[in-house]
Amino acid sequence: MGRKVFVSYKYADDQVEPLTDSIFDDTKVRDYIDKLQEYLDAEDEVNKGEADGEDMSDFKDSTIASKLRDKIYDSSITICVISKGMKEFITAESDQWIPWEISYSLKEHTRNGRTSQTNAVLAIVLPDKSGSYEYYIIDESCPHCKSRNLKTNFLFQILKDNMFNVKSPKLSDCDQHGSGKVYLGNSSYIHSVKWADFVGNVGHYLDLSSEINDNIDDYEITKTVE
Repeated sequence: MGRKVFVSYKYADDQVEPLTDSIFDDTKVRDYIDKLQEYLDAEDEVNKGEADGEDMSDFKDSTIASKLRDKIYDSSITICVISKGMKEFITAESDQWIPWEISYSLKEHTRNGRTSQTNAVLAIVLPDKSGSYEYYIIDESCPHCKSRNLKTNFLFQILKDNMFNVKSPKLSDCDQHGSGKVYLGNSSYIHSVKWADFVGNVGHYLDLSSEINDNIDDYEITKTVE
């Protein structure tokens, strides 16, 4: 069955693994978005976020609403593409596209008597130029419990706030782990998955994001951009 998917991404980020072996390959995140469409079902309807070159300097909540309403309102899943250069650290988060797109996806909106529900949100992590995901994901970061570490401080605040935000976390003890506690199960409203894993099992991860959304009351959801 087709899904309506909105994709939030930093279109010009080139800190990603090339998609070909050519020395002239200048792959950017937008090239991965084209590949993403190939992996989704033919019935899936995809709307893309950030417009090339559009000025964000005067973007406010009312403006983003008018520009994104038609793209996000009817969607049920938002894919946020995580890439190494997605965030401009010298620019306020409120002046960047991705935080606003995630915020709008998480809010409920009423149009013509119909109220949209909070979207499921899935974070797909792209490999950097060297093919590594470790700028954000480190698998088996602890050799004893084999837990996965997410470097959430790297993210926009609204993404970070919606990870490890389950109200009643299930925890496991590990004396060798830095924090001593390891989250179990679906501890984050926004689940993170590597690109390589996602393309190998697309339906599973989209279903997982929808399953988490079905249990949204189990999570403390942050919906605003600061």
